[in-house]
Amino acid sequence: MKVVVNATPLIGLSLLNRLDLLPELFEEVIVPRAVYEEVVVQGGSRVGAAVLSSAAWVQVKEPNRAPTIEPLLLGLDAGELQVLLLACDLQPDWVLVDERLGRRVAHVLRLPVKGTVGVLLAAFHARLLTKTEALEAVRHLREQGFRISPAVVAWFEQELEQA
Repeated sequence: MKVVVNATPLIGLSLLNRLDLLPELFEEVIVPRAVYEEVVVQGGSRVGAAVLSSAAWVQVKEPNRAPTIEPLLLGLDAGELQVLLLACDLQPDWVLVDERLGRRVAHVLRLPVKGTVGVLLAAFHARLLTKTEALEAVRHLREQGFRISPAVVAWFEQELEQA
């Protein structure tokens, strides 16, 4: 499986010290150049930057196409736009984006979008996380300021209970 990843899921998984879930779940983990720059270069002192910069499993790529409209007019940042353009080029199994607008645009483009919580659920299903670890991860992300809606938390808990 192939995934194109935006900055927020990388940061979230880094906060959990679980960036390792990406190469365990996906054969190809692709990060656009703008996202890599945001997380590793600009965020060099932040959690996860060092791990990501030395991760052999990360492929940093540029989209083949240029945007036809200024990203700021859409409300997207450069990283989100590159994620979407690269996903249109590569047709990955998943596109990891947490921000609401980026997810909406991904849906319009008919891209298979998931977020950090979706990765945690997939890791649970793959037996990489226990139910307790998965619930604790979501709680920890919320404590760290990640905006995860009560509806998403309820959905996540229900999915864990049904498994």
